[in-house]
Amino acid sequence: MLKMHAIIAIADVRSSPYSKFNPQFNREVLQTMLKENGIAYVFLGAELGPRSENPACYRDGKVQYARLARTDLFLRGLERLLTGMKSYRIALMCAEKDPIACHRMILVCRALRSEPIEIRHILEDGSVESLGDSERRLMQELKMRQLRMFENSEDLIQRAYDTQGEKIAYTRDDPDAREADEQTGDASWQE
Repeated sequence: MLKMHAIIAIADVRSSPYSKFNPQFNREVLQTMLKENGIAYVFLGAELGPRSENPACYRDGKVQYARLARTDLFLRGLERLLTGMKSYRIALMCAEKDPIACHRMILVCRALRSEPIEIRHILEDGSVESLGDSERRLMQELKMRQLRMFENSEDLIQRAYDTQGEKIAYTRDDPDAREADEQTGDASWQE
């Protein structure tokens, strides 16, 4: 599918670039396979991944995408991606098949919407879906077809992103980390 869509670089945005079920997608194996096929690979999971080491990005143990998207690390990752786009046709890689169920759309593409770039998603069957079509599909899935009073269509799209982000965001299993989130990050952060 990458060759079919003339992709010449992969930006891996998984926080952890490994899979116990699909080892062919482990970082080193994937990087070698892509190189053998003339496709560049860069790992951007530290910058653009759905998990964060920053406790201020969590509330009750769950990543808050709005907070994560404002961190210096995330913004540097976006800059690296935008710089790469000047020379490469890049596909973002993550673990989810459907973009509306993945942070690469809900977090990363959302942050790129204001850029003068065309964002398209390669779907599981090899077809391509525009970001606008993905957003409409997301709103349909979330049953968000109706505007609230004083809301415009952009507000509705942003509300859909917020709702989906809350549904799919990473949650820590560690109760001690949740308590630390509450003590360090949540009280001083304004959304």
